[in-house]
Amino acid sequence: MTQVYVSVTGLRLNAFWHAPRFWRMAGAAMAAARSAPGNVRASARTVRGIHHTLSVWDSKEAMLAFVHGPVHARAIKAFPDIAMGRTLGFHSDTAPGWDHAVARWDAEAKTYG
Repeated sequence: MTQVYVSVTGLRLNAFWHAPRFWRMAGAAMAAARSAPGNVRASARTVRGIHHTLSVWDSKEAMLAFVHGPVHARAIKAFPDIAMGRTLGFHSDTAPGWDHAVARWDAEAKTYG
């Protein structure tokens, strides 16, 4: 059975006035993720005030290529100024739904930086 690589992030804005910059960068990053080689699916949602992304990749290497690409790198560079966050990546036999992904993120995610 072929596994997928799952990435779950969660960000909380440092202040409400960072929202316009955050949404500009988040929109660009989501569009880039969806069109990136190896992406199976990518979506975002806010859960309990935390802005989450859930992306599924055909390999960890494909996810890392996206993470180190120009659009995501720009967002990561701005990140410390606008938000606090945690991330989780894991291999899975199936692409998880939101409830499972956020529950696992709650339990296992590591703080950025």
